[in-house]
Amino acid sequence: MPYTAGKPPLPETPDQLRARIPGWGADLDPADRPSVPRERSDLDSGAHWDFPDRQPETYPRERSIEHEMLPPVFGTAQPLHGLSGKIRRYSYERFSEGRAAHWLLLIAADRVDAGGAHLRSLLTLRPDNPITETGILAEPRRHPIASRRGRVDVRHQVLDPLIVGGPWIVGAAAAFALLRALRRR
Repeated sequence: MPYTAGKPPLPETPDQLRARIPGWGADLDPADRPSVPRERSDLDSGAHWDFPDRQPETYPRERSIEHEMLPPVFGTAQPLHGLSGKIRRYSYERFSEGRAAHWLLLIAADRVDAGGAHLRSLLTLRPDNPITETGILAEPRRHPIASRRGRVDVRHQVLDPLIVGGPWIVGAAAAFALLRALRRR
């Protein structure tokens, strides 16, 4: 069980695991671990509990299928909502965190949420301004070449303008095509 000081029992003995998985348990001997002698479990942690008090779950939270329960404390500021929430919930309920499908669904849910936020902003009196809010104008003003020297993300920097401005250009083209089609009727 996570979140306790005690280690859970292994489903198989170390000898069974070592026989089945080559290299398993290479660091079982404390002499082979670089963290020993700092790795100690006999020190007083100051905690007054063996298992921390749990935050009440007022509504179902998404959780990994690898974990039996939620951690004792979890965020509640951004509850799942709408279509993006259904995609996220499906990802957590169906796929392990070790599978690409889990993460791709979370990325798709994020894009759905962002698209919904952009559409909602168009319905307000103050829609998003992609020119000022994406930082495109800051690029030429704030030392564009000098600020990029020494960074590790040099390879994809040429794609940044396309990633930031591309969806807006596609959206504007789609809106223009829609308006043009409506005018022809």
